This record gives sequence, structure tokens and C-alpha cells, in this order.
Amino acid sequence: MALGLSMHIIRIVDSAMQAFRAITGAGGDSLRLESKSVEGDVAAGTEGITANAQRADRVSSGFVHGPRGSESKIEKPNRPRDPNQTELKRSCEATLIPSGEKVQLSQGDRVLVTQALGGSFTVQTEAGYLARIAASDADALGLEVSRAKDESAEAGPFDLQKVIENLKTVFDPEIPVNVVDLGLIYVCEAHQLADGGHRVEIKMSMTAPGCGMGDVLKEDARAKVQAVPGVKEVDIEIVWEPPWDQSRMSEAARLQLGML
Repeated sequence: MALGLSMHIIRIVDSAMQAFRAITGAGGDSLRLESKSVEGDVAAGTEGITANAQRADRVSSGFVHGPRGSESKIEKPNRPRDPNQTELKRSCEATLIPSGEKVQLSQGDRVLVTQALGGSFTVQTEAGYLARIAASDADALGLEVSRAKDESAEAGPFDLQKVIENLKTVFDPEIPVNVVDLGLIYVCEAHQLADGGHRVEIKMSMTAPGCGMGDVLKEDARAKVQAVPGVKEVDIEIVWEPPWDQSRMSEAARLQLGML
């Protein structure tokens, strides 16, 4: 500790102490942290135990974004970062999983991409939360934004099987299986309109009642179906009866998830 500077003592409960040890690798019953926000060192420990500054190895604190706004984090700068993490190139909106709440991720935040299917990206934030980044924000991850071809402008007869194929490009953000093979599509019907186009009516469910991602997947499905040649109108309804269960999954989905 520098001469002439006061020592700030913080008492830490055992559970917090265990978390500090996991981060720093420090032994004993206490830690000494170097803080950039005050002049001097901040010592934390149980009464009567001397702090171990060397083992703490320059622990620092900061803030990350969580469901309730900015949350504190503690990290060890000298510990190598996960090479699989990606630093956001710009700020972007994301959707928390499974609540469906919108959050803002900031430029410089580090995330781990856990799933990249159907054009969107599921990432784990520094605070440990899962969030979904839309395909239109792929450049925030340093990836090229996908420019889907406007199939609705193509000539050709309407084909309901093409609707099913496009629905198979809509994925649950937590499970690497599309909504068709998951058994979330209860009804998919087409009705011809007077102008020769088709109205597609879909009833779909979620894997859990009241899932906050319902509206997100619903809009994903709408966009994919609207792109099918001959589709003029799309009506999608989220239903909860009968309740979804694993028996509705296809054999391919169960095989992919190691359930067979």
C-alpha cells in the first residue's frame, strides 16, 4: 500500500470470498484488490488475516449489462481471455432468453456465440445471460449481414411444402433444432384467395407455457413464410393447447439431441 493513503476495509461473507478465490486463484482467507476508482488499495478479508496482494494479481471491477441494467463484475485482467469470445464492433439491441426482454449491448462488450442458426445468433453475455442478436445485426459480431433473396417476387406456383421447408429455417434460440422438427407447428394450412394468391394459416406453440420468445419466433416464421412464392397473407397464432411435450419431436430431432 502506498504511504500516506488510507486503507478501506470491506468485510466479505464466505460465499463472496469463495467467488473471489475462484477468480484470482488467491489462497488464505483474504484478498487484497487494487481499485482504479479510489487512491490506494482496497483490502478485503476476515478480521485478523493479512491480505495477499501478490496472489490477487491486479483484480479489477467494472460493469456489464444485465436484465436490470448495468451490473457489477470482477475480473482478473492478467488471466487469458476466452479465445472464443467476440468483442462487439458496435452497440446493438438483443433479446434476452427466455424472457423476451429487449436489452442494449454496448460496443466493446464481449460475448460468446453459442448458436448461429437460421440467420440469428444466440450469445452468452459477460454477465452470464443468454441473448439473441438478430441477423440484421450480424455486423456487430464482425460477421457479414445476410441478404436474403426476395423469393416472394419469383414466379412459380405456390407449394405448401416450400412453406414447411422455410419454417425449418426457424430455430429455437436455446435448442439447435428447427420449430418443425421440435413439433411446435401444430397446424399449417393454405387457402387460395380470389386473386390467385394464398393465405397461409399457422398455429404454433412454444416448449414452455408463456415463453417470452413466442413473439420473436412468430415474427421469424412470418418473414420466412412470406418469402414463399404465391403467399399473399400469413396468419400465425400462438396456442398452448394441447401443451407441447417431447413426444411431438421428430425422430431426427431426438437423434440430434441424443435422446435416441
